Amino acid sequence: MTKENYLDPLKWTEDGLIPAIAQDAVSGKVLMMAWMNRESLAQTVASREAVYWSRSRQKLWHKGESSGHVQHIQFILLDCDNDVVLLKVNQVGGIACHTGRESCFFQGLVGSEWVALEKEAVIKDPKEIYSHE
Repeated sequence: MTKENYLDPLKWTEDGLIPAIAQDAVSGKVLMMAWMNRESLAQTVASREAVYWSRSRQKLWHKGESSGHVQHIQFILLDCDNDVVLLKVNQVGGIACHTGRESCFFQGLVGSEWVALEKEAVIKDPKEIYSHE
């Protein structure tokens, strides 16, 4: 088996993408969900840092390239249907979300409204994180 054959069993979308969930390797907290294509997953495996596919920008996105909040890969898992990747990561800076929070999953359904949960407070103002953009 060649080293890229690990990409073949994956069930890619029609757009050539697969959802990837980033989870804190220590706490188990779900940090974010993003998309990967074959190239981004191959780069992630090679570099041991998370690289995603940005659908909005239509380009590879090395997590932390502008914020410094890199995700160091500890383990890569594939679900039973071969259509979702789970990345167990060490999150540099403790911030995975562009809003300055630990996790992108900070909104809870309270009654019939989505509200930002107090326990998911902003760690650092995004203006400070992305000030050089």
